[in-house]
Amino acid sequence: MKVFACTAVMLQSVLGFVVGTEPSNDIQIVISFLYNLVKFTAPAFIFGILYSTMRTNMNSDLKNYPHYLKNQWSALFVPTIWWTLAYLLIFPTVQQINHYNNLSSFLWQFINGNAAPHLWYNTMMLQFIILMPLFWMLGRWANNSDSRALWIIIITIVGYFAWIYFYDLKVFHGLESTNWYLLDRLFISFIIYGIFGVIAWIYREQFENLIKKSWIFILVALIATFIWTNKELLSFGFPLKLANAPYYKPSMTLYSLLVIGSVATLAINHLRKNSKVLPVFHFLAVYAYRAYLSNVFWLEIIWLIFGKTLAQSHPIWSIFICYFLTWILSFCSAYLLHIIWSKMKSGAKQITA
Repeated sequence: MKVFACTAVMLQSVLGFVVGTEPSNDIQIVISFLYNLVKFTAPAFIFGILYSTMRTNMNSDLKNYPHYLKNQWSALFVPTIWWTLAYLLIFPTVQQINHYNNLSSFLWQFINGNAAPHLWYNTMMLQFIILMPLFWMLGRWANNSDSRALWIIIITIVGYFAWIYFYDLKVFHGLESTNWYLLDRLFISFIIYGIFGVIAWIYREQFENLIKKSWIFILVALIATFIWTNKELLSFGFPLKLANAPYYKPSMTLYSLLVIGSVATLAINHLRKNSKVLPVFHFLAVYAYRAYLSNVFWLEIIWLIFGKTLAQSHPIWSIFICYFLTWILSFCSAYLLHIIWSKMKSGAKQITA
């Protein structure tokens, strides 16, 4: 789930850059299809994080919380801090909404996710890490109680669709679209995927049987929902604005859940066959988050060197070449920086010893 999400989100970044060059309407339609195709990344990542965290820490409580946070600090928070600084100091032009002009605005841009186009996700995702004890409690409460799990699912669905109705009414092209834009990085806006990740692990046998038996329905519904999302985006006309395809719509919510089910079906199939690709996915999953953090950094370099020029003359070629190079550089840098950082820590321990 993490590998699919990370790989797809890099294409989102590339498409955002290319659509900014104002390509022809035909190219914008292609971009619309590609963008909606990969518009499942944040939900899939949140689902994957909660699923794997419940798998390894379900019986944890507040006594284990400091140890959990310590592990997450090095795995998630430290890379986020370094890459956020890199964007603000090296590529300040990629900031969103506003640009910093003093220390207070610098710190605000640092924590609110506006340091780069994709860092809003970090602000949202780290909230789930901080609030993880609540999900542990929810998991233990629902464990071995089908009725409780069912009520959690019902309340989550009703509450979440009420939330996105409110978002659509007030924020998405609403009166508060400018003032309340930070709601898109509040954990509540992705709570359904976190809670479903918890329930999917607790009732993993039922979850696996369900998606295995209904994979044809999932596939058909996925195609239908994909067509729905494209009709919605293209209904706004041209020039294409990718901001008109937010996660907080019924169509996008259903599409994300169906993609999660499809990826889970694929994963379960490989797991049961002990597929040879599993070690590759496990390796990539370790570095997926750090590769995600760096992707816009490398894309900006590629864009400045030749990407923008190529996009203006051959936008489709630009999409594929920039995407391929961004993916390679992001994962290679994540791996190499991990090795360098590990050796630095090892050397420091030897010196202090």
